[in-house]
Amino acid sequence: MTPVHQLGFTNILLFGAGLWLATNIVRRIFNRNAQGTKLNGPPPDSWFFGVSRKITQSTDAGLLFQEWAAKYGPVFQVPIAFRGRRTILCDPKAVNHFYSMERSVYVKPKLSRVLIANLFGRGLLWAEGESHKRQRKALTPAFSNAAIRRLTSVFFDSSYKLKAHWDATLDNSPNGAIIDVEHWQVAAFVSRLDSIGIAGFSHDFRTLDGEYSAVAAAFDSLSFDGTGLLSGLVLILGIQFPFLAHLPTARNRIMGNLRKTMSVIADELLEKTRREKKSHVTDETADRSVIGLILKAAENDAELHMNETEVLAQNVLLLAGYETTSSWALIELAKLPEKQAKLREELVQFGAIDPTWDQLVSNLPYLDAVVLEILRLHPPLVETTREAIVDDVVPLGEPITTASGEVVDSIAVAKGSIVTVSIRCMNRSEVFWGPNAKEFEPERWLTLNDDPLRAKEIQGHRHLITFLDGPRTCLGKSFALAEFKAALSVIIKNFTFEFPGGPETEIGTHRAIIPRPKVVGQPGANVPLKVRRAD
Repeated sequence: MTPVHQLGFTNILLFGAGLWLATNIVRRIFNRNAQGTKLNGPPPDSWFFGVSRKITQSTDAGLLFQEWAAKYGPVFQVPIAFRGRRTILCDPKAVNHFYSMERSVYVKPKLSRVLIANLFGRGLLWAEGESHKRQRKALTPAFSNAAIRRLTSVFFDSSYKLKAHWDATLDNSPNGAIIDVEHWQVAAFVSRLDSIGIAGFSHDFRTLDGEYSAVAAAFDSLSFDGTGLLSGLVLILGIQFPFLAHLPTARNRIMGNLRKTMSVIADELLEKTRREKKSHVTDETADRSVIGLILKAAENDAELHMNETEVLAQNVLLLAGYETTSSWALIELAKLPEKQAKLREELVQFGAIDPTWDQLVSNLPYLDAVVLEILRLHPPLVETTREAIVDDVVPLGEPITTASGEVVDSIAVAKGSIVTVSIRCMNRSEVFWGPNAKEFEPERWLTLNDDPLRAKEIQGHRHLITFLDGPRTCLGKSFALAEFKAALSVIIKNFTFEFPGGPETEIGTHRAIIPRPKVVGQPGANVPLKVRRAD
């Protein structure tokens, strides 16, 4: 029998046509067509795919949503495969309502849950309802301000290992060295992996000390494109047919291998923590690691007990460090050397002493502004897509005109409807952030309270939905912010960055399982920077 991934294009089309026919039969039998408010939106590019193919093939779907929001209003619908509709929310009041109703009204579609389970297992990211509430409560102490304050030294230790790695490179190039951002991305991930290993599992992977890490090696595979024909069809059709997530596509094979690697390591670290607790040899760091606190919570409160599958699924922490935010920080600061210098000036006031956790949080306003601006322009998660499990009425901040011509200040969302909040669209919208919304401008955060910007209508962290909002807001946001600030403060204080071709170098996006920055016109995810020691 021919493997699915070796089927020809004609067979794939026949396969899709069969699915389309089956879908329409099911719809007719069970009458599951959503009857919510019909909204304006872009016309379909294809009778079969709607605009799904355009969205999945775009390097910046947020830009598409911005264009459509400007044309059709802040709440609109896009046609998807099998003549379905997806509702897009770009209205702050609607978005606030959407996030507040997670758990009770809006849940992850089956496709998302299958993909999450395939990669991480059935942990916090996968869970819904009471299971999510219980797991989140068990994990919360590990991400409290007190817990993160104790980890600040860990973040700085890993950052200085990264600094030493770069110093060694520059020892052979006293006038500066060309270092690719991709190498910085790998080094930054390795640094985070060491930090997350200690904070999450009371284990130092010591990858910056040259020790081999199976996790780091496995994550290298995420630079693979993973956007072939069959993988694309899974993303387009998977909302209606979640079982497609089990097909042996190139993307799914990579994710499967990554899951095996992370599961083995998480299993080993869990067993190590249990042995140490049983023999009473754990130290304070181990007891206060994420895994240590989960085990401790289970001992003290039966309601917070997590089974072994749930505990092992917290290996998602290992992925937490693998994103491109830090790379974009260097790129944006290389484009604008005056802002890079301004940040360095704020940081050098501490001399050889590192900022405390409290200072990282509240005494470094320009560092805070730079970090928030990076998270605004380059959110690791570009959208939130959910399925309504009951009928809902979504209030709007401003009236819109429906497809029938009626002016309304709320919309009906029927059970089974797919609803999306485009984080990148909201974060870059001129409606909320002003005419320079697409520009890197940290100073906006220094005057935000006094500016009449509509961004203040958004209820997320500091008026950003980068970390989501509501009951599923990112549990590790304070952890991520402290780690990012510590790493950026060490690197910017000690090194300068510039583009060899000048600050006008055009940067785009390289398509991959996790998209990465690239120099436009150059192959691959390559962004060379000239690095020197700061005076």
